[in-house]
Amino acid sequence: MQNGLQTYWCRSCGKRFRSERRKKISLVKDIFNHLSFRKQTIRELKDIYSLDKKTVSAYIHGYEVEKKEHKPREIYLVVDATYFGKRKEGSSWGVILFRDYLQKENLWWKFVKGERVIDYMEGKDYLEGLGYVIKSVTADGFLGLPKLFNGIPFQICQFHTKKTCIKYLTSNPQTEAGQVLLAIAKTIPNTDYITFKTRLQKYLIHYNELLNEKTYHPSGDWSYTYDNIRSVIHTLSKYIDYLFTYEKDGLIPKTSNSCGGHFSHIKDILRIHRGMSRSLKERVIHHIFLNSSIVLKEEED
Repeated sequence: MQNGLQTYWCRSCGKRFRSERRKKISLVKDIFNHLSFRKQTIRELKDIYSLDKKTVSAYIHGYEVEKKEHKPREIYLVVDATYFGKRKEGSSWGVILFRDYLQKENLWWKFVKGERVIDYMEGKDYLEGLGYVIKSVTADGFLGLPKLFNGIPFQICQFHTKKTCIKYLTSNPQTEAGQVLLAIAKTIPNTDYITFKTRLQKYLIHYNELLNEKTYHPSGDWSYTYDNIRSVIHTLSKYIDYLFTYEKDGLIPKTSNSCGGHFSHIKDILRIHRGMSRSLKERVIHHIFLNSSIVLKEEED
C-alpha cells in the first residue's frame, strides 16, 4: 500500500504502479485486442469505450506489444510466408512464420521485403539455438528450403502443389493430355508415393511425343507447344520426393494450411484499417502471432 492505494509490481519490466495505472494498462490492452481480433475501427472503439478519437488513437499507438516466451521441445514445423501491398508498385512487404503444428503455437516470425533462404535460416538457427528439436518441416515450394533443412524430413505442401498444377492447366484443360495430368495431380492428397510415381511415369511414356512437340514462330524462334503441361511435369518431378514424406511419420502435416488462418484474418484486418501505417500493421500482426490464434484467448481474472 502507498498513501492508502494498492500498489502492484510488474514482473516483465520491474516497475511498481498504483491501481489506477493498472486499470489504464488493462484498458489500453483491451482496445488493442479489439483492434487486432474483432476488426473494429477507431471510430467504433471510441463509442465502445466512450473516449474521443485522439485518445483511442494514442492508446493504440502507445501500446507496447509483449515479447514471445519459449518452451523448447520437439516440434513439427509448418513454415510459410504471406505478402501485403502491391508488388508491381514496389510497395509489397511480407512476413515469414514458423509454427508448431502439434501445439498450434507460433514460434518465430520475421517481417521481410521478400523471401530469402537466409531469412528461413535465421528462423531455423534461432529456434535450434533455444533448444528446439525440429522433427520435420512442411512448407510450400520456395526454392532452396529442402537443402536448407537437409537432414530434417521435409514435406512439400500438397495443397500448394495441387493449386500450382491447376494454375498452369486451368480447371478445364482443352486437351486430353491436360485433362489426364490434371486428374493425376488431383489425386495427390488421396494417394501414396509409389502409386503416384507410377502414374506419372506411365503418363510421361504415353505422352512423350506430344510433350516434345514444338511450335515454330515467324521470327525463327520456337517454343514447346504444350509448355503449360511441361511446367506441371517439371513441378511434379521436382517435388515428388517431398510430396509424401509424411508416410514415414504420421505426425508430419501434409500441408502448410495451419498458417493460413492467421494470414486470412490478418488480411481482413488490414483491409478494414486501410490507412494504418506499416509499423502499426506489423505490431498488430505480432500481437496476433503472439496469441497463436485468430480468436483472442480470454484471460482468467
